[in-house]
Amino acid sequence: MTTETQPAASTQKLPRTLTRDLAQHDGQTVRLQGFVHARRDLGGVQFVVLRDVSGITQCVGSGLTLPLPESSVEVIGKVKAHPKAPGGFEVQIEDFRVVSAAVEAPPLEIPKMEWNVNPETMLDYRYVSLRGLRERAALKVQGEIVYGFHTYLREQGFTEISTPKIVSAGAEGGANLFKLDYFGEQAYLAQSPQLYKQIMVGVFERVYEVAAVYRAEEHATSRHLNEYLSLDIEMGFIDSEEDVMDLQNGLLASIMERLRETSVGEFELLGATIPDVPAHIPRIPLMEARALVTEKYGHQVGGKDLDPEAERLLSQHFAETEGSDFVFVTKYPRAARPFYTHADHNADGTLNPDLTRGYDLLFRGIEITSGGQRIHDYAMLMDSIRAYKMNPDAMTGYSEVFKFGMPPHGGFAIGAERLTAKLLGIANVRYARAFPRDRNRLTP
Repeated sequence: MTTETQPAASTQKLPRTLTRDLAQHDGQTVRLQGFVHARRDLGGVQFVVLRDVSGITQCVGSGLTLPLPESSVEVIGKVKAHPKAPGGFEVQIEDFRVVSAAVEAPPLEIPKMEWNVNPETMLDYRYVSLRGLRERAALKVQGEIVYGFHTYLREQGFTEISTPKIVSAGAEGGANLFKLDYFGEQAYLAQSPQLYKQIMVGVFERVYEVAAVYRAEEHATSRHLNEYLSLDIEMGFIDSEEDVMDLQNGLLASIMERLRETSVGEFELLGATIPDVPAHIPRIPLMEARALVTEKYGHQVGGKDLDPEAERLLSQHFAETEGSDFVFVTKYPRAARPFYTHADHNADGTLNPDLTRGYDLLFRGIEITSGGQRIHDYAMLMDSIRAYKMNPDAMTGYSEVFKFGMPPHGGFAIGAERLTAKLLGIANVRYARAFPRDRNRLTP
């Protein structure tokens, strides 16, 4: 077996084969490159499970000096069908080369990692634990979700934008902002691109952004992050929030179809199912939702929104009665929505100042989206800013554009990690982000 650091001339003639393609090379000699995922030495015979970007495969040889797990290696050998091997094929090693040896054993046994065992340890060593098959699968699915988001919106005439992440004021008011010193001035990390994407509706009419946002909330739950990937859209010339929900309905259906085309293996690995998206996702006003949960399940809902248990029960109801994993909760009260949310109309066409055209989307028992129609009238916007006890002067950079013919518009934001976690049955949203940031974690 060769051990040189440069490949022999014969290896250079063979193109690299990925483990997922071994079935196309049955009986042929191939060249594999990857990591030592697992290893066994049975005396005269050595087994190496090699992992590459596409999966794992079993390689069998003799007389090998096996390197530590996670070492980078190259294997040249003959492909042979084997019913008990991963993927149904193994490689009989003819040449084995260590490309880059691990200098110490990894702190975690990657093939044996489970998300419900020592979760903090797995996050402490995220730079290694991410190599696990399940960890990679979650991030692969998220990548496909983002790709599907881009693709569908472009097909619908949306333009991608990029908005500032260092801002002078919050998009939603309140104190959940990370402060920073900006050359002697007070600045903040953006909690949302909301105000900027509204401004950009006046430029492109339909816009979207995929970017991190920041929330200085001292949560310590399995559903919150302080930095997460937000999938934002805003669209102009709408009649009401119904247009926004219709767009999101189609977007989700398109994303799920893409996952069926690209990620069935990842879902199977994680024991998860890709949901069907109804042609018309059920919609229920908030106050009706609260009453339903109380009457059907005996759960008293506190506060001005739905608490986590109410979200779970409402989702359960629509899964049982309409077969839908999704439900829009609509008509939120003013007190539960940001200042820029448009008021709803009464039956006679007059505005109802206590009710809005804001909505949330629940998926399998958890909110994954907030959206709605925004205020586009300048006078109405200024009244709302004052009603929320915000400083109009601090909002000038945003509010000025509404003097210049802003159309009726609305939009929403999807938390990519939450959607990924719920799709895959991941109990803690931190495992749906490569390097999560929560109230206690700044590394790795």
